[in-house]
Amino acid sequence: MFESLYPDKFQKSTYEIPFEQLYERGYRGILFDIDNTLVPHGAPADDRAIALFQRLRAIGFKTCLISNNREPRVKSFCDQVGSLYIYKAGKPLPKGYVSGMKKMGTTAEDTFFVGDQIFTDVLGAKRAGLFTILVGPIHPKEEIQIVLKRYLEKIVLYFYFRSLKKKRVEK
Repeated sequence: MFESLYPDKFQKSTYEIPFEQLYERGYRGILFDIDNTLVPHGAPADDRAIALFQRLRAIGFKTCLISNNREPRVKSFCDQVGSLYIYKAGKPLPKGYVSGMKKMGTTAEDTFFVGDQIFTDVLGAKRAGLFTILVGPIHPKEEIQIVLKRYLEKIVLYFYFRSLKKKRVEK
């Protein structure tokens, strides 16, 4: 019922993703959400985010951050971490994801997406044909429209984790 909303993978944190393994699997580009994926909502890049992007460049990844925020917020963050960006991306429409891949010179086959929301991040990335990694939100404080979506996400995640458990039992 909810399968079209399921991420391909779930990680508790962006900072726990095994990026080296994904590079070995042939991925070369990463599209990221910013708020509550890399830093708390509205926060500037911190030392951990800056170090992550240095690590990703050292591995060989190209990165692009796609956000529904306005350019000043997105550009400021991306200047700090040294990444390409798309602002006012229109997530969950696939246009912003496709634009991000075009900027990086990658394709849906060698690009994956990392974000914290099912109904914008994961849905949009799946529409663009991308491998998706859903991460837990960094901080519980969020805008009201996101808080309301989190209640619906809990339902989807309940069935997602139940399906994973069922797959493990069947193996």
